Amino acid sequence: MMKEEIYILENGNNLAGMAAIDSGVKCAGVYPLTPSSETADYLAEEMVKRGLVFKQKEDEIAAIGFTKGGAIMDRAMTITSGPGLALMSENIGDCFQKELPVVIYVVMRGGPSTGLPTRVAQGDVFYSRNPTPGDVRSIVLAPGSAIECYTETCRAFDLADRFMQPVFVLSDELIGHADVRISLDDLKNAPKNTVKRRIDLSENYRPYARAKDEPAILNPYFTGKPYHMTGLCHDYDGFPTEDPLLCQEMVDRQFEKVDAHLDKILLNKTYRMEDAEYVVICYGSVSLSAIDAIDRLRESEHPIKVGMFRPLTLWPSPEKALEELAKQFPQEQKILVAELNKGQYLREVERVMRNRPQFLGKANGRPITPSEIEAKIREMCHD
Repeated sequence: MMKEEIYILENGNNLAGMAAIDSGVKCAGVYPLTPSSETADYLAEEMVKRGLVFKQKEDEIAAIGFTKGGAIMDRAMTITSGPGLALMSENIGDCFQKELPVVIYVVMRGGPSTGLPTRVAQGDVFYSRNPTPGDVRSIVLAPGSAIECYTETCRAFDLADRFMQPVFVLSDELIGHADVRISLDDLKNAPKNTVKRRIDLSENYRPYARAKDEPAILNPYFTGKPYHMTGLCHDYDGFPTEDPLLCQEMVDRQFEKVDAHLDKILLNKTYRMEDAEYVVICYGSVSLSAIDAIDRLRESEHPIKVGMFRPLTLWPSPEKALEELAKQFPQEQKILVAELNKGQYLREVERVMRNRPQFLGKANGRPITPSEIEAKIREMCHD
């Protein structure tokens, strides 16, 4: 007798909280901020129930500062939206410099400044690429559905421990708040806890003395040899230095540890691309409208063969995949970039594909509808 599949009705924000619990989060420092507060609410209840460390702090600066301390010991995360992400900037830079594996779950909304707190937008795409002064190599994931808020948050924890740096999950208000039917089997079977943080208890332990393509090894405090941590440029033992060769080496390694292992980071999805004559490039909740529009266009009285390319990893940029897409669609009028801003990812597509695709964008807090994508594609057909 086949086992009956069980479903729940849940939103992306709560599913991100579930993912954190299932991924073994031990510490969360949070300052609630619309439209991400549901994740904080979920973790407040579930982490306290399990005897884990959850603290609501006085502001976003204190929240990530608290989370940094937790990340030294075990898996840790914070939760915010655009204005809170801006306030976290200095501490985010400190996490990169010290190589602290913090997961930062961001639910995007309209801006600039406090903008449109209860509306949907994708305004943090540029900012998440360089969320702090200096040179950093961000890892930024962009779930496109409620279930991906779960799977990408699980992936974020593994990537943070693998590369020993902050990892961002860029959700948005629509998938954060919309309740959808989720299979419990999908949650159970999602990859998680695939990476175990490395520890080095040897006598010659030096946390930052690593190969040029490998991250630091930071032993949890009170285990093994002591070491130093600083936000300044540092040597192999973590002590400040201004040695030019060593400073360059440390920054280069932070880039190389990511760039040498892109196969462990990059993830893209496509929809109906096998015979596509037009392509929509999008991410996040816009992909839900794109799928609906593509189905309508293909099944209409005068069908148009449209497909979708969707990066789940926004940064590092999926350059090779975009280059291949440029070969498949050499004509600019065959490519549509759709996003909820004034063209933040469009600029990356233009840079890599070396053309100027068509663009459909909104920055007014309202979603891009399937009808708007359908109308834009039909317009492109007649140009």
